[in-house]
Amino acid sequence: MWWWLATPINLVRAPIDPNAKLQCIAYAPFRAHQTSESPATQVSREQIAEDLAQLAKITDCVRTYATDLGLDQIPELAAKVGLKVIQGIWLGGDPQKNATQISTGIRLARQYPGTIIALGVGNEVMLHRAMTASDLAAIIRSVKAQVTVPVTYSDVWEFWLRYRELQDVVDFITIHIHPYWENDPVPAKFAAAHVDAIRMRMASTFPGKEVLIGETGWPSEGRMRRSALPSRINQARVISEILDRAQRENFRVILFEAYDESWKQELEGTVGGSWGLFDSVQRMLKYPPGIPVSNYPLWKLQLSSGMALAVLIFGAAWLTLRRKPRQPRLVSWLAVGISATTAGILFGVAAQKMFYESYGAGSWLLWGTLLVVATASPVFGASALVSGRAPPTFLELLGPKDDQSLSLLTLLHGLVWIVAIVITTQTAVGFVFDPREKDFPFAALTMVAVPFAAMALLNRPKKGIRPMAESIFAGVFLVAAIYAGLSEGADNWQSLWTCAAYILLAVTLWRARA
Repeated sequence: MWWWLATPINLVRAPIDPNAKLQCIAYAPFRAHQTSESPATQVSREQIAEDLAQLAKITDCVRTYATDLGLDQIPELAAKVGLKVIQGIWLGGDPQKNATQISTGIRLARQYPGTIIALGVGNEVMLHRAMTASDLAAIIRSVKAQVTVPVTYSDVWEFWLRYRELQDVVDFITIHIHPYWENDPVPAKFAAAHVDAIRMRMASTFPGKEVLIGETGWPSEGRMRRSALPSRINQARVISEILDRAQRENFRVILFEAYDESWKQELEGTVGGSWGLFDSVQRMLKYPPGIPVSNYPLWKLQLSSGMALAVLIFGAAWLTLRRKPRQPRLVSWLAVGISATTAGILFGVAAQKMFYESYGAGSWLLWGTLLVVATASPVFGASALVSGRAPPTFLELLGPKDDQSLSLLTLLHGLVWIVAIVITTQTAVGFVFDPREKDFPFAALTMVAVPFAAMALLNRPKKGIRPMAESIFAGVFLVAAIYAGLSEGADNWQSLWTCAAYILLAVTLWRARA
């Protein structure tokens, strides 16, 4: 299974061609927990200089978005390494901040006329409803009157169609095309064709203006949107195909973006921090030329870890029989084998998802805890399956104590179950009320669900009452599964898999008897 998961691909055109530099790439210098949302952030000259020296090897130009937080140092440092700059001026709802951004942008354009080749006045202002089209047009006219370089405005292509009057105040039109983020998401295999089709549509709509693709790309990690799957292979493929079309059809394109920006995960989920050609922390190129691209570059470590976990699961079953000899049924050993194989395959996937999808202490705690209980579940489950022990109910674990006391092993197993259900409930409710940036924990939930479902099927007491708590949680999971499955669509296999895990857990809870 891991050989299949990690199968690499060789692209006809590498995303980074050592023999041909990129036309331009979007650049923001923020690293780790630096964020443009905090006025306290000040990016150092050394940090920017290090980035630009690296980018100068792969591109001729960088596009920026603002002039504050130390970003006003970029034109000077770019000139030293031979990079051109499309200088951004960030506009929002604060007139005073806008005035500072504008004055700094104008000063930089005058100070570095050989480096700054255009000014981008505002970025997705209309998308975010930060001001009216007439106010934005007035600002653009004012800036144009004070500089000699071309002036443009950048927004999602659909908003250029809504506010066509803005074409009269810019020298050229800058559009953003993100197939992943479209209202009807476009799968990776059609992304380059979609970008080209939108470009030609915009060129015919605005025949008197050059149309520059100011942003386009694909995320390497994160949740699916319908059939649009973020992955390393898909990111490399989309970028490669877009660059190939740009070269063949001779149009300008700015890739989004140079470096992963992990701080965006807090705003946009995992995908928000996964658009870069370089990673955020080590500044390492994701796709070095000449090396095949794999979704799991550490697959040998992930495979070995999964095999070790499978051995541990069988070891737990064997030790249980050594301690309390009995003759388990063949079907119990089959259930142990299924649990061990499932966990062995999915452990590496779950670990990789935890690494990329965790941001901040709370997120690391949540996904780290889920990975721990997902790892412990099949180990405890193997012991329970061969010993014939039924899964503990919440009533037995947390309710009034009777004369019989539960063993330490059962209590630990019950703790794993409780923690797993609490975290699963948190994710399920999230997909109902706030699903846009939520990642699908399909791997870890499956590792949890399979052994408990096997216990409920094979070891459930023949008599007893159905506990109320389990019934309530079963209802929550069933409703969440139906809602998420319908809202995400049949093309989203991550969603369908997660919903299947919810349903399996719901059935397991419904079968509980105390």
